[in-house]
Amino acid sequence: MVIRYLLPALSVVAFSFAVLQMTKAQQKPPPVSPPVEPGTSPFGKQVAGAGIVEPETENIAVGTHVPGVVKAVHVRVEDRIRAGEPLFDLDDRQMSAELTVRESARDSAAAQLAKQEAMPRREELPPLEAKVLEARANLTDKLKQFERAKRETDSGVGATETFEVRQMAVEVARAQLRQSEAALDLTRAGAWKFDIAVSRAALTQARAQCDQTRTELDRLHVTAPRVRRPGTDRTRNPIPESDLVEFRVLQVSVRPGEYVSAASGQAIIVLGTVGRLNVRVDVDENDIARFKPGARGSASPRGEPGTRFPLSFVRVEPYVVPKKSLTGGNTERVDTRVLQVIYALDVSNPPLFVGQQLDVSLDTTAP
Repeated sequence: MVIRYLLPALSVVAFSFAVLQMTKAQQKPPPVSPPVEPGTSPFGKQVAGAGIVEPETENIAVGTHVPGVVKAVHVRVEDRIRAGEPLFDLDDRQMSAELTVRESARDSAAAQLAKQEAMPRREELPPLEAKVLEARANLTDKLKQFERAKRETDSGVGATETFEVRQMAVEVARAQLRQSEAALDLTRAGAWKFDIAVSRAALTQARAQCDQTRTELDRLHVTAPRVRRPGTDRTRNPIPESDLVEFRVLQVSVRPGEYVSAASGQAIIVLGTVGRLNVRVDVDENDIARFKPGARGSASPRGEPGTRFPLSFVRVEPYVVPKKSLTGGNTERVDTRVLQVIYALDVSNPPLFVGQQLDVSLDTTAP
């Protein structure tokens, strides 16, 4: 009896549950409001783009000329520095020792050149002059002996062998006199001009090696670059101090004792100018035809659609580059290229940070 009524009841319950689930599945879920409302454009016709806040001189990623171990870091984030002020130093012990060796070689070459230019020494002449006098006296003695031997030979008293020996002795004495006189003349003439030229070239080479080592030593001490302020006279060289920008340290990614390499793209310290901020806007290649250089712009920070900053046109980067800041949209391709346009923020001290992303709208309404 129980089974007779239980099975139909279970069938009715199962059928009701299935109908209820199918009804719920066919219902559309209520729309979900986004956590942050997207930004709206103040222009009737506009081109939208993603913008990155950057300093007026762009981000200056300071690297190193040579690899090495960091000896000291002289700046911190938010420090304000001027051109030529030290940023960080690499270990310079080896180059300092090499400079000492090369300076010693330079001093030796300079001393050698000075010695040759000062020749002859006053003290060298008297001994040579005495040698000449001695050779002349010896020649006179040999001549007298030769004359005596000649008379003896002519009178038939002396031997022919003695005469020849005396004659050869005269020739030897004459040669010794010429040698002494030549040595005296050579000393009086001083150093040979070609020897002086060789010594001068050696000194020049030694000085150049010292300069080369100093240059290598200077490369171990990295300083802030010299950047001219926008709008200044570019024909003034060297750049006056008043035309140089003041930097703000945006990032320091190195500490003393760390090893740094000279690989491209490694930003050890990032600098930016103090003052006006710019926005680098990426205009999609599909919207380039609708973009008009000089168009007005407006930007709002991500997550703050109600906050807007007016933008003024600065310039167009004429080279279309691959897009780096991807939004993740379904229609976005990874091989998209963008035209980069630079706009300036027409607000003093905006509450923005360098590197912050902005939603940018550019007016395409015909004037």
